[in-house]
Amino acid sequence: MKIGLFGGSFDPIHNGHLITAMYLLETYELNKIIFIPCYISPHKLDKKYAPEEYRLNMILAAIKGIDFFEASDIEIKKKEISYTIDTLQELKKIYLNDDLYLIIGYDNLLVFDKWKDPDEIFKLAKVIALRRISSFQEANHEYFKKAIIANAPIIQISSSEIRERIKNGKTIKFLVPDSVADYIKANKLYL
Repeated sequence: MKIGLFGGSFDPIHNGHLITAMYLLETYELNKIIFIPCYISPHKLDKKYAPEEYRLNMILAAIKGIDFFEASDIEIKKKEISYTIDTLQELKKIYLNDDLYLIIGYDNLLVFDKWKDPDEIFKLAKVIALRRISSFQEANHEYFKKAIIANAPIIQISSSEIRERIKNGKTIKFLVPDSVADYIKANKLYL
């Protein structure tokens, strides 16, 4: 099987994440995509997240009934900084004979040489980098040439924008699935 691994804070997950995941599933003929919310991102150590169980529950609400999307709490359960290499090594034990596709943002690819064990990451998975803007720069390291650059639709929705809208009493209709909006409201998140 071909399995996509889509990590991030998902604080909250939004329609841009879902549209991008669907595009990647179809374009690269993946059998499924697993959304993996981080506990703490090593690239965002100063960031405060919504509690991890809420972020996981929002993902579960967003993908409910979609057979080819799953969620994993593998990084949340560790209760420590989430390094991609550690997650990949754990998942490779489960998906021993499957091809793993690590989905990252283009901005992460630009600094991939600073990641923990980047060579090992490429041994365990193919890396797909998502363009987030229409014009982009190239990185000057070997990993840039090894990665697959996905020309996925560029969707201008951000989790930080959604949090700001909620804080300011504005609607998030059409930015997140209704099930996620309902969950946010019920749990009084981002106020």
